[in-house]
Amino acid sequence: MDYLKSVVPSQLVSERGSNLVIINPGSANVRIGLAKQETPFNVPHCIAKHTTLTGKPNLLDQMINTQVTTSQHVERERAFNTAASLLKIPYLDESSSFGSRKMARIDGYNQPSTTTKKDTVFPWTNVFEDEPTSLATTETSAHRSEDSAAKVATDVADSKDSGESKRKYRNMIFGEEAMRISPKEPYTIHRPIRRGHFNVSPQYSVQQVCEDLIAIWDWILLDKLEIAHSERNKYSAVLVVPGTFDSREIKELLTIVLRDLCFSSAVVHQEGLSTIFGNGLSTACIVNMGAQTSTVVCIEDGVSLPNTEKILPFGGDDICRCLLWIQRHFQTWPQLRTDVLAKPIDMLMLNRLKESYCEIREGELETVATVYSYEDGMPAVAHRTNLTSLNVPPMGLFYPNLLVPEVFPQPPRTWFQDHENMLEETWNMDFAGGGGGMGLPVWDSCAVSPLKPKKEEKIGLAEAITSSILSAGRIDLQRKLFSSIQLVGGVGLTKGLVSAVEERVLHAIPPTEAIDTVEVLPSRMDPTFVSWKGGAILGILDFGREAWIHRNEWMDNGIRVGSAKKHRDSYYIQAQAFCFINS
Repeated sequence: MDYLKSVVPSQLVSERGSNLVIINPGSANVRIGLAKQETPFNVPHCIAKHTTLTGKPNLLDQMINTQVTTSQHVERERAFNTAASLLKIPYLDESSSFGSRKMARIDGYNQPSTTTKKDTVFPWTNVFEDEPTSLATTETSAHRSEDSAAKVATDVADSKDSGESKRKYRNMIFGEEAMRISPKEPYTIHRPIRRGHFNVSPQYSVQQVCEDLIAIWDWILLDKLEIAHSERNKYSAVLVVPGTFDSREIKELLTIVLRDLCFSSAVVHQEGLSTIFGNGLSTACIVNMGAQTSTVVCIEDGVSLPNTEKILPFGGDDICRCLLWIQRHFQTWPQLRTDVLAKPIDMLMLNRLKESYCEIREGELETVATVYSYEDGMPAVAHRTNLTSLNVPPMGLFYPNLLVPEVFPQPPRTWFQDHENMLEETWNMDFAGGGGGMGLPVWDSCAVSPLKPKKEEKIGLAEAITSSILSAGRIDLQRKLFSSIQLVGGVGLTKGLVSAVEERVLHAIPPTEAIDTVEVLPSRMDPTFVSWKGGAILGILDFGREAWIHRNEWMDNGIRVGSAKKHRDSYYIQAQAFCFINS
């Protein structure tokens, strides 16, 4: 206690955070870093593998349905017109002020001398590597950034003309580099997490998902954090998991961290609770808006309230697709082929445009921007074009019919059969009857049990926040939560979103409720990293580490029901989302 009274916070972070790795996996990105860092490495959660099969597509999820049905198209147009009415801009069938303007290709001689962040070009990844000269070179050369797009094109031509045997393809490519691979190259892209769950399907087994997670995380630990395998036993890991994960997925992550990545110990925390600690609060309504899912959960005095949890199947990626659809409708998009599935580099470009130009405010929001076309490994070509209705795509958060997400194949039935039952989902157990039920699956699309709970809701963000807070119970708590809303995740950076949430949540509250104040509290740091930072704080302040799982403990027997330790959920136990405690 004397040490805690005298220690300087920065000293505590430096001492206890130097061997503590915080891992916050998401659908589109994974955030990994040492607890002593200010911000983590934010890496696209994907891996590209070299394939020798000819004619195989550059995407593993070839069964994804991206076609918009007639009914979805009608609903989307209706949602656009509703949003346009509120924003006081023209409807879809009205003429746009951009209609008569021309789009032009920008050649090298008239490009601006300086390139702003908004107009940054993404170069193609160099998929070749030189013959390794040592084992150390082999381990690191495959993961480092390579040359520009022009050099890549030259290398490819040279390799075909003068001895391709002197060059060889990189076996695996990770992160943003994987998204910048040309579609003509012999690679398949794997994304182990989709829509807040393991991307398990008949074409992508759970074993492959776990192997890809191991490869991506191990590359980040080696290449970014420079933690060798021989040093891992000196480090512990904090897993900050999304609220969408079920107990089996958490169990698999623990096995990856302790068995495959060789950390000495690990603990699991939920994103919502980590966010509370990241912003220094104790009670709040946490709204986490990621790339592919959005979650809402209320927390009182550091404890999650399970009946307030809402999961919405849309996020930043869907806003990007909506942006592309609107520009194509108004014919402001250049005459180039933009395919976010066949060319992930196009999604990088769309995401940059969304972050730079989309915001929520009244009136026509138009701008002239530089859009790049990426074709068959050739250097990017810039096009100056006029973008219109830029305030409509983020309105899809409130009118989800604007956002038409892709459809994924259903996981096989065997995925839901967890015979080991290492972990209990205590919030689905019948405590009064003294009996325990197996945790029910959370995928609505998989018809395994007709009694499974409805987890995802296709409602707008304002309705989800209002419903979540009103489920909290006491009027005094509801008032406090309505005045303590936290917007986190990458979408939380959208300009104008705070005032839009306050206004629409206030209007969504039933008139019978005695609540007249709604307030979104400002975040103390970048909303993208608040959950990660909260996990770092929890790990540093947890001196006793009674809830931590040690590697030998997990490898010998796992943690089974009836053993010395068992999985409990803090909804009923204490202010930790997932923890192992003495029974």
